[in-house]
Amino acid sequence: MELRRTSPQTAVLVLSQYVEERYARDLLAAGADRVDYLLEERVVDVASFVEVAERVAAGGTAFDPDVVAQLLVRSTRRSKLDALTPRERKVLELIAQGRSNAAIAAALVVSDDAVEKHISSIFSKLGVAANEAGHRRVLAVLAFRHDT
Repeated sequence: MELRRTSPQTAVLVLSQYVEERYARDLLAAGADRVDYLLEERVVDVASFVEVAERVAAGGTAFDPDVVAQLLVRSTRRSKLDALTPRERKVLELIAQGRSNAAIAAALVVSDDAVEKHISSIFSKLGVAANEAGHRRVLAVLAFRHDT
C-alpha cells in the first residue's frame, strides 16, 4: 500500500498463498489500475501468468477469481445483476476476462459504440458511479464474479 501511495503509476502484482480480503480491498480502494492479486497456485501456467503480468504492466487490472469471489461474499449487488440483459451480462463476462472494448466488439460482432452503450448501461444498473472510489470496470466485474 505504501508503494501505491508513493508511486501510484507503479504496477503492483501481489502473489499470495491465501486470500487476504483486507489487502485486496485496500488495493482496489487505492486505485484499481495497474494492479493484480493472484493466488500462488495460479502460477503453474507460465504463459497465463506472463499474460497477466504484461496486462498489469500496461495499465490493466486482473484479479484471481477466488479473490474476487471472497471479496463478494457479503455483496448485495446480486439483485442488481438480475436487471442486466443477456447481452449486457455477456459484455460484463468479457470485461471480467480482461478484454478491451475493441476485443469485446470483435467477439460479439458489434460496433465499438454498441459496446460503450452496453457498458454505460451496466454501470448504471449496477449503481457504479463515475465518482465512486475504485475502478468502475473492476467494481462491475466484482459484482459479476459474485453471481457466477
